[in-house]
Amino acid sequence: MKTILIANPKGGSGKSTLSVNIAGFLAKRGERVAMLDLDRQQSSALWLGLRDFELPHIDKLGGKKSGPEEYDWLVIDSPAGLHGKNLAHALKLAHKIIVPIAPSLFDLDASREFLQLLAAEKTVRKQHCHIGIIGMRMSPRTKAAQALEHFLTTFDLPILAYLRETQVYVNAAFEGKSLFDLPPSLADRELEQWGFLQSWLDQND
Repeated sequence: MKTILIANPKGGSGKSTLSVNIAGFLAKRGERVAMLDLDRQQSSALWLGLRDFELPHIDKLGGKKSGPEEYDWLVIDSPAGLHGKNLAHALKLAHKIIVPIAPSLFDLDASREFLQLLAAEKTVRKQHCHIGIIGMRMSPRTKAAQALEHFLTTFDLPILAYLRETQVYVNAAFEGKSLFDLPPSLADRELEQWGFLQSWLDQND
């Protein structure tokens, strides 16, 4: 089983939105997927509860099928403020770490300390897991995107996608759906933004 950890110490960075859509993408292509929602608000768990049984199946870890051998992928929606022993334990499980960053000075500052903390962890230093960044609620060729690119020059980390702010994600979530459960005509522009992220998930398996 391969594990994807979605993590950022700051609340409101888009972790849950990213988690459910990554799980939805993997399930749509036929993978056996489970989610573990560690966030206090339990947004991903709520989304799973709304999901129609006719959609590609995603399990909640800890349910009837809880053995890791049952799944191809585990997506972890982590809590804000993940640090210390909890962070170290999560990193031991993770094959991929995705850090969503929103376009604000405060998010960049909080993310700087978190990325420095990640760089100091043994699991990351030994390249047992791989880190990627996603610009949330922003578009390429904007000041926010330029600020993020400049910010990341000191970390040598890939930007996997810029996901623009749109109601498509919000409306889909109300129905327990991901972007990948919608008719393509409703999400063409958004689906294009996921291309590199999709290929990155399959690298270094």
